[in-house]
Amino acid sequence: MRLYKDVIAFKVDGKIAKVKERVVKDSEIHLIINEMLSRRFYVTPNNLKEFTIGYLLGEGLIDTVSDIKLLDINGETINVEINLKDSMAKESVIGSDSLGGWRYKIESVEAVDSTFSITKDELFEAFDRLVKGARLWKMTGGAHVAALVGGDRFILAEDVSRHVAVDKIIGAGALDMVDFAETFIVYSGRMPADMLIKVARVGIPIIASNAAPTYSGYKVAVDAGLTMIGFVRDRRFNIYTHPERIKI
Repeated sequence: MRLYKDVIAFKVDGKIAKVKERVVKDSEIHLIINEMLSRRFYVTPNNLKEFTIGYLLGEGLIDTVSDIKLLDINGETINVEINLKDSMAKESVIGSDSLGGWRYKIESVEAVDSTFSITKDELFEAFDRLVKGARLWKMTGGAHVAALVGGDRFILAEDVSRHVAVDKIIGAGALDMVDFAETFIVYSGRMPADMLIKVARVGIPIIASNAAPTYSGYKVAVDAGLTMIGFVRDRRFNIYTHPERIKI
């Protein structure tokens, strides 16, 4: 499936010229949970199974893939049946990202318990692979990219939404039975609270981005025991929380 469309645009650079540009595809996806909870997302329309599983895990709606009794994808509608706790159904609210998040307090997230560590060279190597693998971003400039890294695995996904890109790699990792406590995430995009909560819920101990953290994300990382790294650029970076996992 081609994840972009060719369109006509007018480029202005001293003079005006008609050019052909590639624009990333996005689609409105309708996720229905247990025939009673409904959420809509704007996503790049691929890897929807992985997205759904990652979303459910990251929102704390399931603990494992085996908690999913049904997952049916029909065009742009996804129906799932899960063992949803009544408290979760009552407390669910619409989040800020793509009209689709449950935003629970950090008190509902257990601190990440992992002694996993990486070297700075492993971090740089992962970012090099991330940039090389960001084909949709290179073609369109309109996608975020994320990768789950651990052992011999490098699971990469691109999406118009940074949250959905991370959902896709979490879902792919869960399907591949990855031990999240022995992995780290590299991705493009800011690091606000809802992103850090998602990562903490599945037990991934390290997240690194070429972009900036927010203070809400910083507070979550401190409390949840996450190592948060920002501004990974030109062989340098900032470690904001729990630096003991990074070997310099």
